[in-house]
Amino acid sequence: MRVVLDTNILVSGLLSAVGPPGWIVEAVLAGDLEIAFDGAIRQEYEEVLRRSEFGFAPARVDDVLTALDQFGLNVAAAPPWPAPLPDRDDESLLAVALASSSVLVTGNLRHFPLRARGGVTVLSPREFVDRLRLSKR
Repeated sequence: MRVVLDTNILVSGLLSAVGPPGWIVEAVLAGDLEIAFDGAIRQEYEEVLRRSEFGFAPARVDDVLTALDQFGLNVAAAPPWPAPLPDRDDESLLAVALASSSVLVTGNLRHFPLRARGGVTVLSPREFVDRLRLSKR
């Protein structure tokens, strides 16, 4: 299964392996889930993970980014998202999800109103994990 992760899920999952964000990030880093991103998303991941407030060791951030590059799908030219979102920075997440046939997982569902999703499936971490478990039965 292919997934686009909002940065809040990546950070949460790296801060704690317990709970849905942790399980999702663990599956991505193990190569069990394919993560899709574009240059802007990848840049945001790196920028946020390197913030001192999270306390990630630089080597850990490097390892995570290397794993994402190794196991992920870099969507080179996702078209711009046509419907405005409350946070314009989130538009690339939907564009990449659509271009890569991915599910978007976010902790901020309110940032992705149903009318602006354009057919992209947007799930909370819990909803995604539940769906993943059902698909493995």
